[in-house]
Amino acid sequence: MAGLTSSTIGRKYAMALSAMFLLIFLILHLTTNLLSVLNRDAFNTASEFMGYNPFVQFLMQPILGFAVIFHFAMGFVLEIKNNKARPVKYASNNAAVNSSWMSRNMIISGAVVLAFLALHLYDFWLHEINYKYVEGIAPDSERFWPELHEKFADLWRVALYVISFVLLGLHLAHGFQSSFQSIGARHPKYTPVIKAFGTWYSILIPAGFIIVAVFHYITQ
Repeated sequence: MAGLTSSTIGRKYAMALSAMFLLIFLILHLTTNLLSVLNRDAFNTASEFMGYNPFVQFLMQPILGFAVIFHFAMGFVLEIKNNKARPVKYASNNAAVNSSWMSRNMIISGAVVLAFLALHLYDFWLHEINYKYVEGIAPDSERFWPELHEKFADLWRVALYVISFVLLGLHLAHGFQSSFQSIGARHPKYTPVIKAFGTWYSILIPAGFIIVAVFHYITQ
């Protein structure tokens, strides 16, 4: 790992790998959350499995936590090093022409997404830790849907989630293709496919999470 992160290319490669892991996680997480819209019992069953399965809790969850921290840390490190490498800005540089808004502001959207993750952990993960390990309450397979439903009772919280998911979509719109480019997946035949898939991914994944939040708000 030290060797992989000792150079700019290595850091980009490592960041891309962590991004791909998180892209897969988002699909799994959204699939579970959408069950709360489609079938209450199915959501409770899936949530109970995810919440009490030792493999998920004690192996995959720590790996996920590491991947999140590592990905954002590498992003900030790369941003700092890129700025240091260009201490004097070019006299003439039309950024709007040379690059997209998303690519120029990945660090901003990433910081907002990171702040959202802190709220999300406060809403759900800390609650789970308190429920299972602090208070030691007996498992209840029916509690998961009502707990999720209650979280979206306030309009301000729903609005905050929606804004965060929109920014996540903007982050994904550039990050998806960038992660594949960082690992060398550049080919005239495949690049348009990766770009198109990334565009749809960056729209559908955030939209799915927004649907979940809005559904629970309007069905209070």
